Amino acid sequence: MTELTNYPLSIIFAVSLLLIVAAGEFGHWLGQRTGDGGENVATLKAAILGLLALMISFTFAMAQTRFELRRDTVLNEANAIGTTALRARLLPPPHNTESLALLREYVKVRLDITRRIPSAAEFDAAIAKSSAVQEALWQQAKAVANKNDAMVPTGLFIQALNEMIDSQGKRVAASRSRVPNIVLLALYAIAAVAIGYASYGRALEGRDWRPAVYVTGILTAGVILLIQDLDRPSGGFINVSQQPMTDLAANLASYAD
Repeated sequence: MTELTNYPLSIIFAVSLLLIVAAGEFGHWLGQRTGDGGENVATLKAAILGLLALMISFTFAMAQTRFELRRDTVLNEANAIGTTALRARLLPPPHNTESLALLREYVKVRLDITRRIPSAAEFDAAIAKSSAVQEALWQQAKAVANKNDAMVPTGLFIQALNEMIDSQGKRVAASRSRVPNIVLLALYAIAAVAIGYASYGRALEGRDWRPAVYVTGILTAGVILLIQDLDRPSGGFINVSQQPMTDLAANLASYAD
């Protein structure tokens, strides 16, 4: 099944509008062919539109939860790296300066991948590079521990480094967490049925249908687009702020080697 996240939001919105217009036109055409006999149409139309509203609220809550998780993981990772850097300064030379240099490189890698929309290969490459820096930091910790494993700063540094490594895993998992594709497709299907049935009911009533149905359809497509924008870490109008990492990079640059 093709993932909707693989397509630009502009294309998704255009296709959504076409789908809704087609559903509205088909519903109106069907209503004209049916003629009378729509006594229960108003009740069914209200039920379907209510189902659409419920589905939108459910999907929006899923996207919002994932967005907040991604935002929190950025802050938590920045705090973990900052703690590691502070404790790295307590290590004996030259391990303190070498660890700080590695942490600066680590933050740069984390920031670089957020300044554009990475492909799957670029994302995996950035994770691999981050993991390599983590391994180099771990080697620094081992070297200090081998010299004197009774040093309190070394134990504190190792603890912070473990938390930093864990925070990367949590952030990667959060960035890959999306609203399931089947949920979005079901939302589009319910929207198409709701708009089509609304225009069907208007046709049975013999009333002008296009303004009301199309305005409802455009608003529905806009809300669904907002949900998908919220569900993407970057590339849309709503992005997860990287300010905690930016502030951290500035702090690391100010530390004396």
